[in-house]
Amino acid sequence: MRLARGRPRKTCLAALGRFFRELSTGAAGESTVFDSAGFIHPTAVVHQDAVVGRGVSVGPFCTVGSSVKIGDQCQLYPGSHVFGNTELGDNCVLMTGAVVGDDLPGSTLLGFNNSIGHHAVVGAKCQDLKYKIGEPCFLSIGNNNDIREFSSIHRSSKSSDCTVIGNNNLIMGSCHIAHDCKIGNCNIFANSTLLAGHVVVEISQDVPKYMMVAGGRAELHGLNLEGLRRHGFTDLEMRSLRTAYQRIFMPSNANPVRFEERLAELEQHEALAGFPAVLSMTRSIRSCLAEDRRGICKIRHWNAS
Repeated sequence: MRLARGRPRKTCLAALGRFFRELSTGAAGESTVFDSAGFIHPTAVVHQDAVVGRGVSVGPFCTVGSSVKIGDQCQLYPGSHVFGNTELGDNCVLMTGAVVGDDLPGSTLLGFNNSIGHHAVVGAKCQDLKYKIGEPCFLSIGNNNDIREFSSIHRSSKSSDCTVIGNNNLIMGSCHIAHDCKIGNCNIFANSTLLAGHVVVEISQDVPKYMMVAGGRAELHGLNLEGLRRHGFTDLEMRSLRTAYQRIFMPSNANPVRFEERLAELEQHEALAGFPAVLSMTRSIRSCLAEDRRGICKIRHWNAS
């Protein structure tokens, strides 16, 4: 829209108002409403061969390619785009400016309930110079992931591999996950975290209930007190869990009994064993030590100096 010179300011503002109202309404005057009924805005370009599920809302100036499959109840906010052989599971949300998929051989697959933030790019061609144009490349993302604004996740660099993101991950703003990375479940990547190609992020041994780990080789770093608070644990319960953790994993030199003996003593402790949360933690530890499991992450040894 162009404003003529010399037009009064109020007239210009009124014209701008009409312009933006036109962008948000269809030919018949319908509003772009993201609801269970679904809606495709007249300015959106949705290829006739695309498969669009029930209750999908596609906002103004969106693009949906010919090989795209969109699950039920997905929401594409204005100016978001889905290209190539891409599949979105149910209840996925693409915020304004998000781009998912690329017109390349291969595929980009997302599970259900994923959120792609403003101007994030997911499923683009990798930046590996060894990638051969025309070779199939792949990206697979699980369920319940929150991928925030300006993040980028690239497809694999070769047809025999795949970039993989698991479930329940929070990938904060401006993160980058390069080709052929393997990301597990329930990870949090802070703002501007950068992963080069072929990085594997996972915990090689089990983490017992209520605990947290950190480090390049994951080590136990105590109880997840903030998580316990958020889930309604009382101060008394948290103090009891902290005491139990110290008795199991941080014994004094005056008590050099074996790990199994310390665990058994705790389970029979007159006071601590009366807390269901403490017993739940000890059961989780025993489960981690079962023959068919991987064992427990090592305890971090603090430097007294």
